[in-house]
Amino acid sequence: MTIYVDNERIEWRGKLWCHLVADSLEELHEFAATLGLRRSWFQGKASYPHYDVTTTVRDRALQLGATPGSKVQIIACAKRLREELRPSPPAHLSNGDRLQRMA
Repeated sequence: MTIYVDNERIEWRGKLWCHLVADSLEELHEFAATLGLRRSWFQGKASYPHYDVTTTVRDRALQLGATPGSKVQIIACAKRLREELRPSPPAHLSNGDRLQRMA
């Protein structure tokens, strides 16, 4: 499992911001907590799940073992995280019932 941080440096509110993602939600939230980020700052409903971090926090994340992430890596992680957030169909439904309800 790996934590990734990009180097987007998006200017907002007088600071430069980057994105923190990981191979799993559990690992992402654990690492974010280590960085002192609040769970409420998690961007779970954004176009892709992530934490926004300032460049100062990005530097600290890299010191703690995060990997600089390319755009391809960040997007791949984001897709996996989005799948983790997607609710599962009720277990009592058969495969046929699930497919029928999805249509």
